[in-house]
Amino acid sequence: MALDFRTDSVIFEVDDAVAVVTLNRPHEGNAITEDLRRGVVAAWDEIERNAAIRVGIITGAGERHFCTGASVSELREDENSMLVGGSLRDSVRFSPHQVGVTKPVICVVNGLVNAGGLHLVVDADIVVASGTAAFMDTHTSVGQVSGLESVGLARRMTMGSALLLTLAGRHYRMPAERAYQLGLVDLLEATPKEAMTTARKLAADIALNSPQAMQASKQVLWASMEKGYQASMEAGWESIKTQWKHPDFREGPLAFAERRDPRWAATSRNDGSR
Repeated sequence: MALDFRTDSVIFEVDDAVAVVTLNRPHEGNAITEDLRRGVVAAWDEIERNAAIRVGIITGAGERHFCTGASVSELREDENSMLVGGSLRDSVRFSPHQVGVTKPVICVVNGLVNAGGLHLVVDADIVVASGTAAFMDTHTSVGQVSGLESVGLARRMTMGSALLLTLAGRHYRMPAERAYQLGLVDLLEATPKEAMTTARKLAADIALNSPQAMQASKQVLWASMEKGYQASMEAGWESIKTQWKHPDFREGPLAFAERRDPRWAATSRNDGSR
């Protein structure tokens, strides 16, 4: 089992099969610094590497902000520290999807999300939010193109709603209830505490399922976003047939018949699926 760790910006804790990653810069809205980014990537790498961890949760410290985007103070100190002109794969490694986490990831939105913080929301598998949360994208208000987070927003809710956030910039904050209605939020709770409680319970339940089956299912669904319907169905069918040869395919029904908890086999990552 991984050991818990803490940097100046990130807290990483493991409880049974669930790892919780907390952005820990509440004094600056949990804004993204290079130290925070590295800590989050290290957490994703540990979640993916450690077979004992089956589900990841990411949230922000405090009750006001989840993540408010890039740290303005750090950008002033070194204008090149967070602006890398390389490829997307090399330059933007922060969210679970961008890093390539194949295990289930739940995002718990405890407060305001802005700009770069939206990466963690749109690239999570399941989003649980507090009713006090809100969503905004201020890129255009400071002369920047919203060319990444907005794409994820358009895939998780309506195009018009994504354009509303993108074009209105700092002049509009989408309430959590509206985000829930549009599908950006999957589960909505009244408070940050209740949202985390719900997420932990959900993560514990998810962790009981076959790791291999969940990994393959997640990969099929994310890949379907990049394919047409028929191609996605063909890929899904191939994944189903592959699972027939995995020990979990036999263990699941056997455990059910014997009225015991299943003993799942270790997962094996499918390269090139993300």
